[in-house]
Amino acid sequence: MSENLHIHRLPVRIYYEDTDFSGVVQHVAYLRFLERGRTEFLRACGIDQSALFAGTAALAFAVRRISVDYRKAAAMDDLLSVETWVVRLGGASIEMGQQILRGAEILVTADVRVAAVAGGRAQRLPVAVAAKLAGPGRPQA
Repeated sequence: MSENLHIHRLPVRIYYEDTDFSGVVQHVAYLRFLERGRTEFLRACGIDQSALFAGTAALAFAVRRISVDYRKAAAMDDLLSVETWVVRLGGASIEMGQQILRGAEILVTADVRVAAVAGGRAQRLPVAVAAKLAGPGRPQA
């Protein structure tokens, strides 16, 4: 990962509800943490998903592809950090990198492709959204 990328970090505490009977985080819980990380990344970039969806085009972001590598397990009471960054902007998509860490230890990595969708079809990213995502150290659309 390049040092000049804008990386958003979201702290996540592991609760009992995130674990299985042995106190280890269930694999599906990591997907929720990754989703929260992407949502908070967009919010930190000044992108209001509710406003986009409520607009005339009813634009939403849908996960088109996700590849997850589970390296190590987290457990109850662990404090994790979900890191999210833009890898590449396409006309109607955003490729994002994510990782979940416990301290400096990488537990999960994910490569995600998110599509902008309106009316059930791919839609070009609005210019204002693309500009917010293509800030310093981020690729241009």
